[in-house]
Amino acid sequence: MSELIGSLVILVGAFFLFSAGVGLLRMPDVFTRIQAGTKASTLGNILVLAGLGIYHPDWSLKLLIIAYFVLMTNPLSSHALSRAAHAIRTPMAATTAVDALRDEEDDVAEGRSS
Repeated sequence: MSELIGSLVILVGAFFLFSAGVGLLRMPDVFTRIQAGTKASTLGNILVLAGLGIYHPDWSLKLLIIAYFVLMTNPLSSHALSRAAHAIRTPMAATTAVDALRDEEDDVAEGRSS
């Protein structure tokens, strides 16, 4: 029974990883691609690792350590990538209505505090 549950959790994780790949292809600009790839791939990776933990309980500690590193590094790296893309003025999609980071930088440059 645990093999079936583990396999189903891995399958759900694989679905989220697939949706991350589709999001990378379908989103209109760098910033939404980073967001789609990060959110879905983090969840997909965690679900695959959880499924493997159910399927192979003796691997649980190693998988927990890997999950910790995924949860720490994936959001941090996407944040760094998006800040770097913003710093080099990567264009946003035409439908983007608000650029809060640019507004904050403009306020700081003009001497206004937020």
